[in-house]
Amino acid sequence: MKYLSTRGHADRKQFCDILLEGLAPDGGLYLPEHYPQVDDAMLTRLRKAYHEQGYAELAFQILSLYIDDIPAADLKALCAKTYTAEVFGTGEIVPLRHLENSLWLEALSNGPTLAFKDMAMQLLGNLFEYELGRRGAELNILGATSGDTGSAAEYAMRGKKGIRVFMTSPHGRMSPFQQAQMFSLQDENIHNIAIEGVFDDCQDIVKAVSNDLEFKRKYKIGTVNSINWARLLAQVVYYFAGYIQATETNDQKVSFTVPSGNFGNVCAGHVARMMGLPIAKLVVATNENDVLDEFFRTGVYRVRGSADTHETSSPSMDISKASNFERFVFDLLGRDGAKTKALFGDALSQSGQFDLSQDPRFADAAAKYGFESGKSTHADRLATIKDNYQRHGVTIDTHTADGVKVAREHRGNVSVPMIVLETALPIKFAETIQEALGHAPERPAKFDGIEDLPKRVQVMPADVQQVKAYIAQTASKNGLQLPSIMRCKL
Repeated sequence: MKYLSTRGHADRKQFCDILLEGLAPDGGLYLPEHYPQVDDAMLTRLRKAYHEQGYAELAFQILSLYIDDIPAADLKALCAKTYTAEVFGTGEIVPLRHLENSLWLEALSNGPTLAFKDMAMQLLGNLFEYELGRRGAELNILGATSGDTGSAAEYAMRGKKGIRVFMTSPHGRMSPFQQAQMFSLQDENIHNIAIEGVFDDCQDIVKAVSNDLEFKRKYKIGTVNSINWARLLAQVVYYFAGYIQATETNDQKVSFTVPSGNFGNVCAGHVARMMGLPIAKLVVATNENDVLDEFFRTGVYRVRGSADTHETSSPSMDISKASNFERFVFDLLGRDGAKTKALFGDALSQSGQFDLSQDPRFADAAAKYGFESGKSTHADRLATIKDNYQRHGVTIDTHTADGVKVAREHRGNVSVPMIVLETALPIKFAETIQEALGHAPERPAKFDGIEDLPKRVQVMPADVQQVKAYIAQTASKNGLQLPSIMRCKL
């Protein structure tokens, strides 16, 4: 399997090359040259694999369709090492929980950091360590997080040989629990950078560094955000697992509602659907930062600046530039790299928006690709959390609440299960849960007192050069002179 850039670069690369590279040289995102097709016979085999051998075997069989430069026995061992009951708290790994009528929750938050990002990041850590070991190489991972990617990446990479993590996050905009998860880590290979701005500023820094090819090569910069295809690929697996659990025969369809700000989690669903998984609808649930909802309603993709990005009670979706959205638009436009580059490389930088409302292919987003969307507000969040607790005895986090609220509006045919992807455990957003229910959510014992632990973090302005200088100083034995940056306690 070879991979191409969404912006038309001529190179075609294998999986392990793009695993370590992240963004393509032209600033595009990697996608496979084609999506492997899962026919009825193969879906039956996958169903049998999950039921009889478990999630790790399902992951191996799906990943094998995309990865041909890792020996099958090694890939199988990496999946078996990653997806264990010890790491994810249950042998099912991603169990379904019935809420009401045709509405289900798929539990994705049983991993080490209590968020769905663990599902891919634990595998990514093992893949990185494996490939770097094969090459005798090192990697400096630069990431951006609005809350969960950072902790998932750091817990997956801590202590890994040949890997350093530099994780940017918006200063003061994550929940206290999320901050504590990241900043309390004392591992020498983990470096937290709190950026004075919003998540989009962090993401812009990551992309700017990745687009500086000389710096990227000199300091061996890689990514763990969902702009890295390997991470998104790992997320495809739990769509198959959810489908298999919710159905008995291959002629049945399901729908998924996915809380999403950066379009990574739901883009994995798009990939699964393109492979032939019988998905009726892919419903995108946003919070007050409704860039994606606006596009699917109107055809206009309009990013917001920092000043217009709302600070909400589902902070991991406080995003106004959905970087993974480029992958879907590339498919929507018939894989036209030049057109995709014109939209994401030119139009967005010049005017901050593009408009596909008059393009006849815009209608395909719903008709051909199954996308629908909706929006949830703080009041909706509180009401949904309270309702689910009172009627079902289930406490859900704020992002999952956004998903449940929007899912109820888009269920349609009750014979088609609607699966909401759970994003995190409620303890990560305790303040809002307290507001909704009048009591704090349950806290796993291993996280008692985490907010009081010493913090290791650098606070910096949203300045690419300062971040590059910090990476260079840390990664190089003869490090560069840094601007004055203070170590701080939050």
